[in-house]
Amino acid sequence: MKFTLSWLKDHLETDASVEDITETLTDLGLEVEGVSNPADRLKDFTLGYVKHAEKHPDADKLRVCKVDTDEGEMQIICGAPNAREGITVVVCKPGMYIPGLDITIGVGKIRGVESFGMMASERELELSDEHDGIIELPSGEVGDRFVDWLAQNAPAKVDPVIEIAITPNRPDALGVRGIARDLAARGLGTLKPLTIEPVDGVYESPLKVDIAEDTLDGCPLFTGRLIRGVKNGPSPQWLQDRLSAIGLRPISTLVDITNYFTFDQNRPLHVFDAAKVAGNLRVHRAVGGETLTALDEKDYTLSEGQMVISDDNGAESIAGIMGGVATGCTEETTDVFLESAFWDHVQIATTGRALKINSDARYRFERGVDPEYTRDGLDHATRMILDLCGGEPSNVVTAGAVPEHARAYKLDPERVQSLVGMDIPESEQRQTLTRLGFRLEGNMAHVPSWRPDVMGEADLVEEVARIASLTKLEGKPLPRLTDGVPAPVMTPQQRRQQIARRTCASLGYNEVVSYTFIDKASAALFGGGDDATMLANPISSEMSHMRPALLPGLLQAAARNQARGFMDLALFEAGPAFHGGEPGEQHNLISGLLVGRTGPKDVHGASRAVDTFDAKADIEAVLAAIGAPAKVQILRGAQSWWHPGRHGKICLGPKKVLGVFGELHPKVLGEMGIKGSVVAFTIWPDEVPMPRKSGANRGALVQSDLQAVERDFAFVVADDVEALTLVNAAVGADKALIDDVRVFDEFIGGSLGEGSKSLAITVRLQPTDKTLTEKDIEAVSAKIVAKVTKATGGTLRG
Repeated sequence: MKFTLSWLKDHLETDASVEDITETLTDLGLEVEGVSNPADRLKDFTLGYVKHAEKHPDADKLRVCKVDTDEGEMQIICGAPNAREGITVVVCKPGMYIPGLDITIGVGKIRGVESFGMMASERELELSDEHDGIIELPSGEVGDRFVDWLAQNAPAKVDPVIEIAITPNRPDALGVRGIARDLAARGLGTLKPLTIEPVDGVYESPLKVDIAEDTLDGCPLFTGRLIRGVKNGPSPQWLQDRLSAIGLRPISTLVDITNYFTFDQNRPLHVFDAAKVAGNLRVHRAVGGETLTALDEKDYTLSEGQMVISDDNGAESIAGIMGGVATGCTEETTDVFLESAFWDHVQIATTGRALKINSDARYRFERGVDPEYTRDGLDHATRMILDLCGGEPSNVVTAGAVPEHARAYKLDPERVQSLVGMDIPESEQRQTLTRLGFRLEGNMAHVPSWRPDVMGEADLVEEVARIASLTKLEGKPLPRLTDGVPAPVMTPQQRRQQIARRTCASLGYNEVVSYTFIDKASAALFGGGDDATMLANPISSEMSHMRPALLPGLLQAAARNQARGFMDLALFEAGPAFHGGEPGEQHNLISGLLVGRTGPKDVHGASRAVDTFDAKADIEAVLAAIGAPAKVQILRGAQSWWHPGRHGKICLGPKKVLGVFGELHPKVLGEMGIKGSVVAFTIWPDEVPMPRKSGANRGALVQSDLQAVERDFAFVVADDVEALTLVNAAVGADKALIDDVRVFDEFIGGSLGEGSKSLAITVRLQPTDKTLTEKDIEAVSAKIVAKVTKATGGTLRG
């Protein structure tokens, strides 16, 4: 949104400087994007008087001039045809920057004669493209500043242009009057009253308007009037200057008036050449396929349901967006129909986006204009047309009615303190709202028609705080809610997830953050992909379902890396997965993935392919870090995406699963596009029991001063017996005395024959009350043999 300082002062009585205005606008939320002030580049130039001028001795087209300046008489060589004695000029002294030439002038010699400066033309000072001669001023005293002379005699040439950014919630600031209202509310001036002189019609308009029944929701109000006998042509200079300053090209008086009100009052208008309108006007919805050549000289094809203004010949205007060439005004126009309508912002935005039309009218209507000003804007523009173009107005043609927009909210002075933290007296709050156009009745604030963004009590607080200036807000520390040491901010589960992530990272894994949406095929591989987790409005077909696990996202990331030549990967992710579509039907997971080899190839052959036990070591490290019990069971029977013979479930019981580790099924890897084998783990952190003690301190270290004893046992068992079964049996022989059991050897074949194997274990015995005797050790050994024999059917190897 651009406007000039003089334009602003049409609505605001103020003596504030441009700097004060721009700083205040930004503080009010109307951020200033740029200021173009011509006076800044002209402030050093002064007026001079040519006392004497004579021909240069060595150049026919140059003249040697004696010029009176504020620094005395100067000799200046000038080649302009109008350089002569007795004229007032603009003097550029040595050391001054000439913006039109992009140079800093100095003292020089021209054909052997010294010149101390120059006399400027309009192009050299970037005032216009005029360069036929130097500037001749009809008035002015020697030494006066040129900018002061321009401010008195040609103010448009030094009128600062301010550009502000408009947020979508402030459509009222798309008019200069709305900006002036904000500045007046801040106290930077006084808002001038807006005088709207009603224009009485002298005849009934022969051109009528009708709104189709199915279009009233998109165009609740349409007003217009016929004006006969207008004289169109170039608009007055002041109007052309204003439009040119903000980047608009003056076209004709009628068109320039509509553009003026678009920016002055945020009221887009349109004028039809009444002589080109066939029959009456009708506001309706397009049936689809209608074509229209708009004022931008482009052809548009309308779609079904888009709003259009038509006459008997067909579509003549894209409603609220752009008029058509067929009924546009020219210098030959004598009769016009002036339109001022109110359009639904959503439907205007939808049509504008579909047709890809960006116009000032669309920009304002899709953000919201003042419905109450629809009829007043018609009278206001009619008066200007009559003043500038003449003519006779008809009575107003009205279709529809002003839409209901009245609303009021309670002003609670205490809420400014609770919501914003500013102490503003109630009287100041009420005065602020009144200046902004709110009507106060008791504690109820009635919202003005030009503020569609105010939709609740909190918005009243925002307006009060905005005008008071949020820069006055003082930072204060939050008060303590409790005495003593404050409670932790993070929940135990959040702390666990944080610890798990740090542990995974310390183990060499790279964290992945993937979308919670995946494609149906990938979800189905991991037990999901049903209707319960399907999105109603997915971003794309690759994000149609909520993920049932974290492994699909990790595998997709691994596949993308492999496609780019990165074959050895260690990835992990912590986050939610979903087993349903209702609130609460989700669970937290921590998953890790190992692909490729343990390290790069080397001469020593230390690199090897990752295997199940790498995943087992990592999942045990993470579980230990988050406080899982040390004694667990490892069982089979995990989900179908795990390799049936190379995985394990870490459990506290058959139904209490803490995690799963192992290789992923080759079929799943093939579907996901992964090369080679993959080992992974998944942890359910919510299943890990919370510690009985909530304190951070550890218990006292208990160590025995008695020597531990180790004994080795070798058992012959069937080849389908799991080593863990044997280990668990040995541990259970004497839980108080047996400290550790580990497998150190496996032998298959040889004298054992087929169907059998030998498992050798080391049992560590740690006494606590007395030193073990040989008899004690033999007794425990017998228990171990008996337990293992009962659990596995094996025998002690001889």
